[in-house]
Order: sequence, then C-alpha cells, then structure tokens
Amino acid sequence: MNLRLLSCVRLICVTAIVQFPIALVAQELMSLTNSEGLRLSISEADTQPALTISLPGDSSDRPAIKVLFPEHVTAKKKGNTDAEHLYLFRPGLQGEKPQWKWSRDSVEYERDYSSGIHMLARATLQEDGVLFHYEFENHLSVDYTMITAVTDPRMTGVFHDVRLERTYVHRKDGFALVAAETPDRLTMPLSQWLPARYLASYTWPVPAKRVERRDDGITYYNASQAVDVPLVATVSSDHKWIAASFTNTTGNVWSNPELTCQHVDPERPLPARAKVEWDVKILIFQGSEDQVLDQVLKKVGAQRPLLK
Repeated sequence: MNLRLLSCVRLICVTAIVQFPIALVAQELMSLTNSEGLRLSISEADTQPALTISLPGDSSDRPAIKVLFPEHVTAKKKGNTDAEHLYLFRPGLQGEKPQWKWSRDSVEYERDYSSGIHMLARATLQEDGVLFHYEFENHLSVDYTMITAVTDPRMTGVFHDVRLERTYVHRKDGFALVAAETPDRLTMPLSQWLPARYLASYTWPVPAKRVERRDDGITYYNASQAVDVPLVATVSSDHKWIAASFTNTTGNVWSNPELTCQHVDPERPLPARAKVEWDVKILIFQGSEDQVLDQVLKKVGAQRPLLK
C-alpha cells in the first residue's frame, strides 16, 4: 500500500472514530431517563414541539403519554373582546422545528411570536414525573389581560380512559370520578358519548348549565361541584400506575375523554414590558390503586406551593 493511500485510510478511520461517539451522544440526548426508568423524549412523529413519556420497560414508539408542548398559546389584549392564537400546534412533519437545548435533566426551547412576545418552555424530568415551566416576556407597550400556554398531556396505552372510569378530581369530601354525574356514559354508544369535554370549576364559578351542546359539535359537561385542588388524576388500566396533572392555580380543570387529556392550564395577565411565568407538573409513579390517590394528594400538597 503506498503512503498516500495509507494516509487516506488512516484519516477515514480517525474521522469515523471521532464521529461515532458524537453520533451516540446525539442519539442519547434525544431522551432523558430518571432512576425509576421513566423516560422523557422528543416526539419523532412531529416537527413542532411535542414530548413523549414512556414507563419503565416500554418502547419509545409506544409511549404512555404524549404531551403537546404546548397545544396552543393564546392571549387577549387589553380592550379586546376576543383572544387570539399566537401559536397553534400542527401534528406531523409540518411547521417550524424548535432549537432544542438539553441539560442533564431537562430540555427546553425558546420562540418569538409576531405579537412581540417571547416564550421559553422547559420540561424537567424529576423522580416522580415531569415539571413543565413557561416564561413569557412582553416586548411591546401593549397590555395583555390574559395569556396561556395549554400543556396537553394525552394519555395512551394503559392510561387511556375513553369513558372516564379511572379519571379523578378532588373535592372537599375527597377524590371522585370527574364524570360521576353522568353514569350513562358507561353504556351509551361511543358515537353518542364523543366528542365531549368534561369540566370542573376551581376558581371560576360553576356554570348553571350542566350540559351544553355547542355549534362545534362537542358536548360540554359541567360538574355541579367545584374541585378544591387543581388536579386531574388517571389510574392505569392495570391499576399499577397513576398520572396526575396539577398546577398552583387555574380557573377550571377538564378532560377530553377521547384523548384522556388532563388540563389544568393557568392563565396570567402580561402587562407591557413585563414578564410572567408558571409551572404545570405531571406526577407519574407506581403503586397499588388503594394507595396511589392518597399519595397523589400528599405529593401535590407538598409540591404545589413550590410551583410558580
């Protein structure tokens, strides 16, 4: 072998050796795993920001939860009657891909909206679930009376609960099924039950109308009792796991049973040249069904005061 050919071979080998670990690192950084085996990953099926949460032993292509991060960002300017979407998630390989930034236990991205608002969204994998953090900064001399980023955790696999048989809220007298006031949901045809939204007030007044069939074709069920903790919890079909979304405060909590999503979405005012931030936490842990709900309440009681 002549010297020129030998040099080329050595160069190729060195390049491969250098690049191979980098590829491995890049691949590894597509997900985070905690000590319990819970895995947080970027959704490979979507260009726009979405995350997946897999239980220990589950494959990443069949996650237990898919989170639109967020589903939409909506704001209302002072003096306006209607709110406007600053961002709306589009599924699949379309839209703008975020520039993800990874750390040891979190993943985040930033985005500027045409309205002059800057957003930072961060998901942190913790030992008992995932903490979602949002920061919004208003660069304009315009007051917004409301802004919200809707975290949309969609329960799949063992957490999917289309008839809301295992999805709970908490009231003054304890945990109760969110849809307990609609017992016929268990037997009516799915075509009659869906599409639906089941809502329970927290700080907002309880609506006088219990059932609303709106022009969008969706039936809205309003629970007659308010909840006393802003959380929604779903027990897995094998009764071994629980997933519970909660926040510091919100107007109401609700679920779309078809997706078994858990909504506890805060709304905040955003004055001109100001900044606002908040957190949403999803608890995910294992335990027997007769114990996990009590554990959820204890964890929420301890962690909720720490949320922004």
